[in-house]
Amino acid sequence: MKGIDRMMSNRTRAIVLCACAVAFYASAPYVPNLGAAGRSNDPSGDTVVGVQPAQLLSQTITDNWPSYNGDYTGRRFSSLTQITPQNAGHLQAQWVFHTKTPGVLEATPVVVNGIMYFTGSNDAFALNAQTGEVLWHYSRTVSKGLIDDASGHINRGVALLGNRLYMETDNAHLLCLDARSGNLMWDIAYADWNKNYGATGAPLIVKDKVLVATSGGDDGVRGFLAAFDATTGKLAWRLWTIPAPGEFGSSSWPGDTYLHGGGTAWMPGTYDPELNTLYWGTGNASPDYDGSVRPGDDLYTSSLLAIDPDTGKLKWYFQFTPHDLYDYDGVETPVLVNMEYQGKPRKLIVEANRNGYVYVLDRTNGKFLSATQFVKNLNWAKGIDANGRPVVADVQPTADGTLICPGVEGATNWYSPSYSEATHLFYFLTLESCSVYFRKPAPFEEGKEYYSTGTKRDPSGKSLKVLLAFDPQTRTFAWSYPQAGDAHGYGGVMTTATGLVFFADSQGFFEAADGKTGKSLWHFNTGQSLHASPMSYAVRGNQYVAIASGSDLFSFALAPSN
Repeated sequence: MKGIDRMMSNRTRAIVLCACAVAFYASAPYVPNLGAAGRSNDPSGDTVVGVQPAQLLSQTITDNWPSYNGDYTGRRFSSLTQITPQNAGHLQAQWVFHTKTPGVLEATPVVVNGIMYFTGSNDAFALNAQTGEVLWHYSRTVSKGLIDDASGHINRGVALLGNRLYMETDNAHLLCLDARSGNLMWDIAYADWNKNYGATGAPLIVKDKVLVATSGGDDGVRGFLAAFDATTGKLAWRLWTIPAPGEFGSSSWPGDTYLHGGGTAWMPGTYDPELNTLYWGTGNASPDYDGSVRPGDDLYTSSLLAIDPDTGKLKWYFQFTPHDLYDYDGVETPVLVNMEYQGKPRKLIVEANRNGYVYVLDRTNGKFLSATQFVKNLNWAKGIDANGRPVVADVQPTADGTLICPGVEGATNWYSPSYSEATHLFYFLTLESCSVYFRKPAPFEEGKEYYSTGTKRDPSGKSLKVLLAFDPQTRTFAWSYPQAGDAHGYGGVMTTATGLVFFADSQGFFEAADGKTGKSLWHFNTGQSLHASPMSYAVRGNQYVAIASGSDLFSFALAPSN
């Protein structure tokens, strides 16, 4: 009961502080004073509370978690060692921060120098990462007239560089805030020519550029990835994911259909500094279920793009699901792994894809190496050929409805996977489910969705969420951990140097398991649905693990020893 009392006390305190902070910080900027362990100074004498370039390049994630995935590799692997399989059962909630933002929380917090930054809808918060106390709060009203995903006002987090914080808004604006005060520095509308655009992701910093994209791939927009100068906000380049007439791949897009082809790049990518290559996934083609208006492979939808971050030029691409009729977005995190593979050292990408296969690619050139089916219920394809192309079955949406597996939620989805350098296993959450897909051709209309037409749940009602541990070298699964609950959670995975796997299950529990065996070691009932991915950080020598659940942000640490 003491742990619960402590948790509720901190939650109440955080709510009160949030309300007071909104009034106070509107008139006076605040620079947090966290002591020597909480901040550092740059040569000019200005307080530095943000991320420095060297931190972004580091692949050793300890006290700080400086970006959405922790580092550029997308591994979500923490090198902190205080929490172990032996003591994980002693984890307790240290504080809970409650937000009043309209959308459910899907952000991964960023922590630097003892300060936590995170978002909910169009709000950004800076908290004392040790106590949950508010340092500042930036807020703007959510946008009206949005459709589909953007209308849920979802936001998945921030990016930081120096003393600047960057975030996307629900209506696809890129904001630059002063990370010390929350004051707005500039605001750029980067997709204002079609009101079906929105934004639900988190930016990514590469060198001196801020990379952003949009949602709306189910709503008839033309997908793109854009880079802006981190200081001035000036557009550096824009890479369209749907080719214009006359460009390579444009044969799939007759007339002006390329303007509504989808392929939005709505989740942040990963980056290899040695190869100077950015890896970014794209979403489904549009309209979702009617392929008659977009013949061929529909480049570059449901694909992984390798991009020069300096110019925005495409180096290579790999398409997971050509002519996608099933809403199998390819935006799942492309995780960068260096390992011995097939007898020699390789630079690899490992991606668990929404279409039901986990892929291994050579990231130097995009060469296909393997694809392994990871769900039992899969009928859209008969397998993957030697070039990585699916051998498609004669299963597609119809006017009367067709049962297709995996279903519309995918065999996995945007929630984070993790690769552990401690166990050399790749962990991700999967969903065993099917959907009934319907096709009814319809023209594009601005302000309306562009699915043509929709889906229904499997009449059998069967669905199951499973945590899998995959060995990329052997293409086998070390273990599987079936989950209880309604199987509709959207929580992700994180691993640590001590061999732990932290993940969010479908019953509202945040859980820790042994990465070698899958044995459950600890769980905590958040009382809400989890739609976010975990992270870890340390303040003054104490390791914390944090995750958002419902409208709350939870932080956990080991109970003090008696």
